[in-house]
Amino acid sequence: MEIIHFDDGKKGHFKAVEGDTQAGLMTYVWAGDDKFIIEHTVGNPEFKGVGMKLLDKAVAFAREKNLKIIPLCPFAKKMFDRKEEIRDVLA
Repeated sequence: MEIIHFDDGKKGHFKAVEGDTQAGLMTYVWAGDDKFIIEHTVGNPEFKGVGMKLLDKAVAFAREKNLKIIPLCPFAKKMFDRKEEIRDVLA
């Protein structure tokens, strides 16, 4: 599975693809220069765990660029509540 990151400076997404099939999508919008808001996560039910793979990619991106994440998406919010090890990027 490949996770592709797209960002146009105002908004972006992480898209998981396997072959020609989209496995999942996590969308975000920028909130200033150092934060982004995860708005929505959708996963193809055929790909179990894809939501967490997308969130892991978003967290890695935030760490690499010294950014913070605001998780408005219910899935992302729930994962930040459950997983203490990713809270270093929580806004």
